[in-house]
Amino acid sequence: MRDYFLGEDPTFWVAMVPMLAIAAVLFTRHLATNYIFDEQEALLANPYVNGQAGLKPWHAIYRDFWGLPHERSIGSYRPLPDLVWRGVWAIRQSPWLAHWMNVLFHSANGALVVMFTFGLTRRRGLAWIAGAIFTSAAVLTEAVSGVVGIADVMGGMGALLALVSLFARAPFMPLGVTFGVLFGLFSKESALVLVPLVPWAALVLAPVTHPGRPLRWLRAALALVATVGAFVIYVELRKKWFPAPMEPSLNDPLPDGASLAQRAHRAFMVWFHQPPLPKDPLNNPFVKADVPHRVAGALRVYWRGLVQVVFPRTLAGDYSAPQEPVPDTLHEPETVLGAVMMVLPTLAGAGMWLRGLWLERGERRATAPSTSWTPSWRLVATLLVAVGSMWVVVSYFPHSNIPVLLPTVRAERFWYFPVIGSTLVLAVAFAWLFDATRRHDSVPAVGLFAFFFLFQCGSAYRHSRDYRDDLVFWDATRHSSPRSAKAHLNYSVMQGARGRLDIREASNRVALELAPAWPMAHIYLGDTLCRQHRVDEAWVYYKSGFPMADNDPNLLSLGLQCLWEERTEDENGSRVRAFHKYERELLDMADDKPGTWLAFHVRDVSVNGEKHDGIDPKYRPRGYNQPAKE
Repeated sequence: MRDYFLGEDPTFWVAMVPMLAIAAVLFTRHLATNYIFDEQEALLANPYVNGQAGLKPWHAIYRDFWGLPHERSIGSYRPLPDLVWRGVWAIRQSPWLAHWMNVLFHSANGALVVMFTFGLTRRRGLAWIAGAIFTSAAVLTEAVSGVVGIADVMGGMGALLALVSLFARAPFMPLGVTFGVLFGLFSKESALVLVPLVPWAALVLAPVTHPGRPLRWLRAALALVATVGAFVIYVELRKKWFPAPMEPSLNDPLPDGASLAQRAHRAFMVWFHQPPLPKDPLNNPFVKADVPHRVAGALRVYWRGLVQVVFPRTLAGDYSAPQEPVPDTLHEPETVLGAVMMVLPTLAGAGMWLRGLWLERGERRATAPSTSWTPSWRLVATLLVAVGSMWVVVSYFPHSNIPVLLPTVRAERFWYFPVIGSTLVLAVAFAWLFDATRRHDSVPAVGLFAFFFLFQCGSAYRHSRDYRDDLVFWDATRHSSPRSAKAHLNYSVMQGARGRLDIREASNRVALELAPAWPMAHIYLGDTLCRQHRVDEAWVYYKSGFPMADNDPNLLSLGLQCLWEERTEDENGSRVRAFHKYERELLDMADDKPGTWLAFHVRDVSVNGEKHDGIDPKYRPRGYNQPAKE
């Protein structure tokens, strides 16, 4: 065993074996797992993955992440993960195999971390420590154990491929960087962080990757040309292949007297052609916050994520409202800590690079002219910290809800890119601790690393068990995020799918109490009561929920269909369809909401209910665990 890890320099395939063993043990789901959370839409209802409507494999470039055409998309353009899903779906129509692709890609990323770290440090033990830290990072469980996380994992692979390309000679390095960045961008949009980060790494690490002729500014310039070029290629191809609608606000004229910076920003955003992003206060309560409170809340979320990177005591599959509410003040302790940890690592990155320049200058002067210079461990460690600390902040920033309001307030899979940087910093910290204690007693250093590694493994394994099936997932999520209305409602749906309507009702009421303005909570509770033949009680929640969901055809058809199917007593004591008992009130709702799906469905059922047996079948929602409708 010692010879395997320390007897030879680690290559990719040598490193792949233990990294795959770690990832497989920690993140592999049960063979009988079913479709959990977004996997319903990403796999089961994805018309591209299922090969519906005559879609060919190369049509991935014309579809979004969920297999939808550009006119129906919410802007998630990630053709490479869809290609992978299409391939594994042809082998076996199961979420398990699609999920295992995440495990394989994550293992490969761990092996790339080993190669990259060894290439810089030439220390075999440290390279294996870095690979183990990255591969076992518990905060990445959602990305690796959840099928949808493949976008983050493949995006991270693009980042690591670009970093490894920095070892190539100057004429060839830009080609590798371009490929890595394009691979990342076509896997997930957030790989745009590589545009500044890879040139930064090329600049800082040049004395280590090419000690004979660093040519740091030339290499940084070549890397910048490569990353910018890859970004331009990606945007132009995306606009050509996937001409989604542009964010409507970009069509509004700028105010008179707009600054040059404002005009430049508008021109860039129009060129970038950012599709409109969903703005649901349930998924992201910062939608309702002003900019200062949004930033304060985002910094608080950032701090909590940083804590999870180092000490993942609690992990959750969902953090929707009101689990992460808008902060009451701008100076909560976690907000202040988040701001400090945004600024401090950035300054540390710049400061460590300057220190590295000073160390390099001194070492080169002390080297005899006839002797080739080799950077010291102290210099290498300094430069690794310079890259890693800057990487954490910059790669997380687009996910922070500070520059752009995202559809999601918080998700652990957002940390896949930042953990590449934190891994470098943590690996250097443990190496420093080992070196500092080696002459005296290295047991504390070994013990501390063992505790850190085993705690990460235990947290990752425990959280990955939450992905056994949909019921276990939402049960665990409602306990880890007790104030997430979505967690409680989805748990109620899972119980309802298993015929446990009493449990569904109880959990649904918790969701409604947490999110009283959420139309889904009203209508689902009405549906739960309706299915228990408690129609009059159900009507109370339908009555409040239908106007709130006046343009949600799925919710409306769900409730109206149950009202059509159930019978109750009217004011004369006769057994009638519940729809007919409340038909007058429903038509009044329709009159109050002209031109909406509510008006259409109510009037259609009123006129054609007998013909269609309620809602027209083509408008009925897809059933749970059912494939996409033709």
